[in-house]
Amino acid sequence: MMGRQEAPAQLFYEFDLERHVPANHMLREIDLFLDCGGLREALRPFYSHLGRPSIDPELIIRMLVIGYVMGIRSERRLCDEVHLNLAYRWFCRLGLERKVPDHSTFSRYRHGKFRESNLLRQAFEATVERCLKEDLVSGEGFAVDASLISADANKVRSIAAEDWSPERAREVGNRAAREYLETLDDAAFGAASPVQPKFVAKSDPAAQWTRAEESRPYFAYATNYLIDTKSAVIMDVEATRAIRQAEVGASRTMLDRTEKRFGIRPDWLAADTAYGNAENLGWLVEKRSIIPFIPVIDKSERTDGTWSRSDFEWDEANDQYICPEGHALRQFRRNYSDPTRGQDAGGRKKYRALKATCQACPSKEVCCPKAEARYVTREPHEEAREFARECRKTKAYKVSRDKRKKVEMLFAHLKRILGLTRLRLRGPNGAKDEFLLAAIAQNLRKLAKLRPQNVLREATA
Repeated sequence: MMGRQEAPAQLFYEFDLERHVPANHMLREIDLFLDCGGLREALRPFYSHLGRPSIDPELIIRMLVIGYVMGIRSERRLCDEVHLNLAYRWFCRLGLERKVPDHSTFSRYRHGKFRESNLLRQAFEATVERCLKEDLVSGEGFAVDASLISADANKVRSIAAEDWSPERAREVGNRAAREYLETLDDAAFGAASPVQPKFVAKSDPAAQWTRAEESRPYFAYATNYLIDTKSAVIMDVEATRAIRQAEVGASRTMLDRTEKRFGIRPDWLAADTAYGNAENLGWLVEKRSIIPFIPVIDKSERTDGTWSRSDFEWDEANDQYICPEGHALRQFRRNYSDPTRGQDAGGRKKYRALKATCQACPSKEVCCPKAEARYVTREPHEEAREFARECRKTKAYKVSRDKRKKVEMLFAHLKRILGLTRLRLRGPNGAKDEFLLAAIAQNLRKLAKLRPQNVLREATA
């Protein structure tokens, strides 16, 4: 006989929300690692002791964590999901009857108390501290890289760069334009490069008009990750314009901030060629004593069959190069009192051979066939560049190259699993907030995966 399901007419129900959330649910694991006690203390000075109680800021943080951990990009949809999903209600401490806040609450907290107190940065650092406590960080080797995330800006509503100016930004007057004006002197945004992009988006002027490989140009920001290569824990994250100078500068900012905040300086740093300029290598080797497992940006190698700079031997004691024929190339033939004499604006030095020596040399055709005498330039921080070249020949470099792929895997996870392919928030602060929340979510998922406390509790029970 066919059965029929009917809703029982009961006046009272016994319902335990705790029992209806699976023991192996990801949010159960994350709940054990998310500590909001310190966040409350950080926000306390920004609340008045008078008036009605506000919405619990811990509830807002927990809802945001759900959104980024579960890849729910819309805050309207997030509110609906928390309202309907029992596991989400349990994680947010809402029970069955409490009301879910309106989606507009997120905006008020984001532009108000959260940014004033730098709360999201503190929440991220709290996840890093928990990773340190759980022994997921070795501090031996770090890797750094950047990935482009499309901005919430449209090419159709953009204007040409020559028509854009700070005065025009003041006329636009939206929040993103005001943030753009505030970051004009910031090394990660306005001051990153004097070169203007081809187009500027009026809705988000700080977004960079750029083009990734095999794609059409678009407006984007760059999210920069500094990770520990042991378990791919994100040690720091920084939002910048999508240009190389800003990304390289962000790597230094993150290394300094990690050392100041956690007292950790890595023995070596792995990165791709974009970080292999002379200034950055000099900073790593000479100022921070960090081994750079980074390919050197080097354009000195010749392809026409003549001798390159690497064929000349550097004689540091006498400040000269020795050519393969044994002749000296010197910067000066007499002493000068000015130590910067002979350097160009970039600090590059030029070492020349004598004209008479080169004219009589039997190897002139493979050295300088079209010039009267050979000269060789020496780049700034050449000692650090040479050290990086030697590091590339070691077995440790090959190991670091494999470990560096972990940061690229994090970017793939960020876009494919968490769904962060396009920003919802505009302006530099909006990009910072989204990247911090995404990094919090990834570190919490890492903790839940590698240190599953519920499994350990069941095993010892």
